[in-house]
Amino acid sequence: MTIAGLVLAGIAAALHVYIFVMESLLWTAPRTRATFGTTAQEAEVTKPLAFNQGFYNLFLAVITVIGLVLFSTGTTGAGLALLLAGVGSMAAAALVLLLSSPDKTGAALKQGIAPLLSVITLVIGALVS
Repeated sequence: MTIAGLVLAGIAAALHVYIFVMESLLWTAPRTRATFGTTAQEAEVTKPLAFNQGFYNLFLAVITVIGLVLFSTGTTGAGLALLLAGVGSMAAAALVLLLSSPDKTGAALKQGIAPLLSVITLVIGALVS
């Protein structure tokens, strides 16, 4: 179970780095605008907000990756704590998106399923070991 949780955490971290790139670096690009359903004008107006939000996603990914490294190198307590903080926050943010914007259910599920499954499998792995 723990290995599955670690793999899912890595997938979630990679996805959140990708979201960071889209929100903070490529927000006004046509492909990113199509992904988020924004016009060129909306993208320009919301660019500062997206830039900031992208960094939140990056920081969650960094916390998760540090947790992965610590856990994998034997510092399991601190590693697990950081993993659960990172993927738990990702899952919670996806829940907020789902509840606040039901029209974005697909996006919430895409960004929230891997972190949620990671939390579940890491907790089960910790309880049975």
